[in-house]
Amino acid sequence: MEKITFTDENTGENQDFYILDETVINQVCYLLVSDSDPDAEEAECFILKKTADDGENVSYEAVEDETVLRAVYKVFSEELDDTDIEF
Repeated sequence: MEKITFTDENTGENQDFYILDETVINQVCYLLVSDSDPDAEEAECFILKKTADDGENVSYEAVEDETVLRAVYKVFSEELDDTDIEF
């Protein structure tokens, strides 16, 4: 499983996330990530939206809009329907 490190611009802290899936909807890239090993019994998942890509650095932010979150969640749940990952 691919792991990605994000740096909080406000605190400078790094946090690792495991990428569970990636999708593009209306030309916007979304990541489904977990803050702990996805093989763990329970792991918290987040949906992130790509907000910038300058070729060297990529920025993501958590999806908070409930309508967008439901739509993207539906796509991920359909894509991962045949895996052990549960929503």
